Amino acid sequence: MSVSQSSQTMEHQLYFDVIRERRSVRSYDPEIKISREELIETLRQATMAPSAANLQPWRFLVIDSPELKQKLLPIAFNQQQVVEASAVIVVLGDLENIGMAEKIYSQAVDAGFMPEDTAKSMVERYTGMYSSMPEEAIRQKVYTDGGLVSMQLMLVARAKGYDTVPMAGYDKQKLMEVFRISERYVPIMLIAIGKAAKPGHPTVRLAVDDVAFFNEMPKE
Repeated sequence: MSVSQSSQTMEHQLYFDVIRERRSVRSYDPEIKISREELIETLRQATMAPSAANLQPWRFLVIDSPELKQKLLPIAFNQQQVVEASAVIVVLGDLENIGMAEKIYSQAVDAGFMPEDTAKSMVERYTGMYSSMPEEAIRQKVYTDGGLVSMQLMLVARAKGYDTVPMAGYDKQKLMEVFRISERYVPIMLIAIGKAAKPGHPTVRLAVDDVAFFNEMPKE
């Protein structure tokens, strides 16, 4: 095996280790505080996730204030990871994300990724498409893209040596009211992030034969 092949194999192994070592952790060391700089870098890496038309509809409300985590606690049905973790990231989907299209595609032009006329054409195309799209279809897109960025965020956190847990158990309406989140945003999930006080439980997965079918679905 060549040096380059060996290096590539090691990189793959490191990535597979991150996947295997990620656990849903519900008990955190409250003394461990992740710096704002590292949280920002984690989010920056997470936002490399794909999204429909590269519109990046994800938005993040990062709650790392002890007082605000206490406010969030009853909203999250008193799950203690909310106050023990270094931060809780509220992943939101922006239903008006098409408004960022011009900025996104202008940046693509500035980076040399596409000519200006192509960018202008794509902005016009997607703006027209979204203007006639039912709100439920837009919601589905932001939920899908929000799931993609959430998974990437959790893997980035694990690669940095931190732990996470995705949380769907919370009062969405109360969250919107207490944290003054406007109706243009839909809550997708909460993600607690910090350093585990106790390791997450190992879990099992169904065999690929149970979940994947090639070329046709099985007969029921």
